[in-house]
Amino acid sequence: MATRFRDAIRQAAGRDEISCVASLAAEFHRIQGNPVATAILARSLVTAVRQQRHGTTGVDHLMHEFSLSTKEGVALMCLAEALLRIPDTATVNHLIREKIGHGDWHAHLGGPSLFVNAATWGLMLSGKLLSTQHHGMLASALSDALLKGGEPLIRKGIDLAMRLLGQQFVMGETIGAALTRSRDGEARGYRHSFDMLGEAALTATDCERYYHAYETAIHAIGQAAAGRGIKNGPGISLKLSALHPRYVRTQRMRVMAELGHRLKHLALLAKHYEIGLNIDAEEADRLELSLDLFSVLAADPQLAAWDGMGFVVQAYQKRAPLVVDLLVDLARRTQRRLMIRLVKGAYWDSEIKRAQVNGLGSYPVYTRKSHTDLSYLVCAGRLLGAPNEIYPQFATHNAQPLAAVFQMAGERGVTDYEFQCLHGMGETLYDQVIGPNRLDVPCRIYAPVGTHKTLLPYLVRRLLENGANTSFVSRLLDPAIAIDELIETPLRQVEREGGMAHPAIPLPCDLYRPGRINSAGIDLADESILATLNDELSALATRQWHARPLVA
Repeated sequence: MATRFRDAIRQAAGRDEISCVASLAAEFHRIQGNPVATAILARSLVTAVRQQRHGTTGVDHLMHEFSLSTKEGVALMCLAEALLRIPDTATVNHLIREKIGHGDWHAHLGGPSLFVNAATWGLMLSGKLLSTQHHGMLASALSDALLKGGEPLIRKGIDLAMRLLGQQFVMGETIGAALTRSRDGEARGYRHSFDMLGEAALTATDCERYYHAYETAIHAIGQAAAGRGIKNGPGISLKLSALHPRYVRTQRMRVMAELGHRLKHLALLAKHYEIGLNIDAEEADRLELSLDLFSVLAADPQLAAWDGMGFVVQAYQKRAPLVVDLLVDLARRTQRRLMIRLVKGAYWDSEIKRAQVNGLGSYPVYTRKSHTDLSYLVCAGRLLGAPNEIYPQFATHNAQPLAAVFQMAGERGVTDYEFQCLHGMGETLYDQVIGPNRLDVPCRIYAPVGTHKTLLPYLVRRLLENGANTSFVSRLLDPAIAIDELIETPLRQVEREGGMAHPAIPLPCDLYRPGRINSAGIDLADESILATLNDELSALATRQWHARPLVA
């Protein structure tokens, strides 16, 4: 049975987007519930959130003002991505001159947010200072003195700004600090899942450090949970790539032996404290390896009678609904209830780029956000369809899918589920959800923990999400966008767009057309391709080759 699901997952990864979206649309037509009731709820949520956010002056307004649709927003994004990993001062200075010195910062002044205006004044003055220096127009000794002291001050200011952004998205530098900070959220009815920042460890030393960080965190979270259980108490999320330096398919035997043992120890520790432990999602080429490890854990008799084992499904992958089916089957075969977190997915840019560089036959992810949103709702329907096997955790910051999930669950009589949001992004929306006088559905905050040094990859993903033109969080703050547009259903968007792949994102093979065809590569994470290669190599193993000169 498991093999059948795996084969279907592998085939789905290479399907064309048009047929995938057509299947999603047909399925959602059957399960969507009452669209009128969903629209009414979504409208009320958006209205309430806009009223609550009106007059706030925090980071959300800054991210809206400097979105990725502006060159200034792109400049800040580049600084955020590069500043923390540049080791020398000279390169930092050059980057600051390039990114800040040519921005039209003055155009961003004058809004209602004191936070945005203060930040803009600083960037504008820095830009003027650097622009003047660039053209060599400082003649006075005073200006020359300002110049000498200017770049260190600007570097310090930008570093401070990145730290402020980090505080917006990261719960604390240590698990102790994060647990302390989480008490305010708990008092308001929120639950938490902590994640020790760090991924893609490259050395055994890195892995050892992350492993001990997870171990220490589980002890701290378990003690803070005080027996509240896997649902009501806090939990933890693990990044498997942080626990092994070669977390790739080509090292499968080594990973299963070395990482499997460590993962089991952490799971037993979480079981001891009766807290939830979630295997976080990563890049698409690691999915099957993660499923291998998770399947072994689920079948381990020492972990029986513990329903705190969790897995993350990324809706932007074409195979997402089939991954849900596999997990439901795994729960039935192992006679346990699994915690499944459904997310949209945070590695879209790198997935597209990887497929293009490697010359793959297709993309593993959808090229339109509306397609991902539709996939999310289809996966949600399948999770709600297996209440005895799955404890669903719906992670979204968008009012429309939140309302749709709530409506589907209500019509099916499912009440045992929760929503999730990222720390610093979704609390305003879920303030309208949790509590007996509201929708009365619990919400868990995904709370990253780490130092400024480990913040970069996570911060960049959050900046991309918040600054994107299609981001609900960004569009929510724009009064020019009507509520009807914000709550439009993914199905309606797909029907309007025709269910076609994005025209600006050609298939990897067509990347250089009409000039030439892109070189074709091999996906060494695809088990069916590896099996074919193995058969071909086996057939050649006994073949004799003879070489001789073409001329006498």
